[in-house]
Amino acid sequence: MLQITSANKAIKLRKYKGFTLIEVAIVLVIVGLLLGGVLKGQELINAARVRSYASQLDGIKIAYLGFFDRYRAMPGDLPTAIANAQIIGSPGGCTGGTGCNNGKIDDDEIYVVWAQISHSGFIQPPYNGTITDTTPTPANNPNNPFGGYLHLMTDSRYDDLLDPAQPPLLNIKSGSQMTGAVLGEIDRKIDDGLPLTGVFRSYGHTATTAYDGVTDCTIAGTPVQWNGGSPVNTCGGTAIQ
Repeated sequence: MLQITSANKAIKLRKYKGFTLIEVAIVLVIVGLLLGGVLKGQELINAARVRSYASQLDGIKIAYLGFFDRYRAMPGDLPTAIANAQIIGSPGGCTGGTGCNNGKIDDDEIYVVWAQISHSGFIQPPYNGTITDTTPTPANNPNNPFGGYLHLMTDSRYDDLLDPAQPPLLNIKSGSQMTGAVLGEIDRKIDDGLPLTGVFRSYGHTATTAYDGVTDCTIAGTPVQWNGGSPVNTCGGTAIQ
């Protein structure tokens, strides 16, 4: 017959003993450290993306100024014949319509912009956008560090205290895939931290929404603030040049 010794009884009892308070505490501490590390890591990633985006804006501005200085015309607004004759790679251009060579980057020229700038050697890689493009892709348009597509254009679609009475200005749309918190951090880094004033502003509101947080990007108030508590990542900003 099998004999159960004292040692066997102790082992058997230990199997049903469960976790001690110390063991549970250790597990909770480890879980807390892991969660804290993940959150802190995400903060560091976002901070790096913000710095990258700020540098990207500077790079685009330098590229635009370099292009204008070399060709005496705005990128995207240079007619096809001139662009193909002067720029290696024949990037194409506007086609002589009412908005062509008018000193502005119109809606139908926003993809030609990147083709002309990149084939001129001011940015990489080479893009191949035309006026017939209607959707941004990696082939015709650069994107921001958060995944949204950038647009360099002349329009009045930027938020302003006098919206919608503001004049058309050259500006760089950030693209989406950002939260209000991220845009607020960008704004504080390069401007005044407010979405309706300065050189970096929110993009996408209209007078009818009254900046009341309909898109969860901004919060109504005096002054209007970026919504740092919303998880919505479809917000966008615009840098006025």
